Amino acid sequence: MAVGGDIFIGIGANLPAVGYQDAYQTCLAAIQIITQKSHLRLINCSPWYATAPVPAADQPWFVNAVLSVATESTPAALLQELHAVEDLFGRRRQKRNEARVLDLDLLDFQGALSDCKNAAAVHPILPHPRLHERAFVLYPLRDLSPHWQHPRSGRAIAALIADLSSDQLITAYQP
Repeated sequence: MAVGGDIFIGIGANLPAVGYQDAYQTCLAAIQIITQKSHLRLINCSPWYATAPVPAADQPWFVNAVLSVATESTPAALLQELHAVEDLFGRRRQKRNEARVLDLDLLDFQGALSDCKNAAAVHPILPHPRLHERAFVLYPLRDLSPHWQHPRSGRAIAALIADLSSDQLITAYQP
């Protein structure tokens, strides 16, 4: 039986993968690949947002959304699968905050708390260590789960959004 409901994955890109028209089309294709996995079921996808790079950089804006999924996988196995999908689309991890063809982040896995991370990503940090600082995660997450609370701090998503710095530019994405 699949675990579900409160497993959230952030998805975004600001460059098209090879063979795709734009970053949005890349993300849609990635969702198809993710949902083809027999042990992962898409419950819902938030509305899409266009967001400026964080931190500010001279690169294209991102398209971002949050997925709610059900899975029988462990958090570690799910993160490894997400990295495999990123690799499939040509993602190369060289520098933090660089432009990318696909970014898949495990944001929250049923409120699990984990601080340990090693080079093999055996135990991902949960919840995602920077999700509470990022408009491109919080706005779409609020759309899916308006009463969500940060598992570590217990703070409501509305309070986290209110605390965001005003320099994070975000708008509804129009494909």
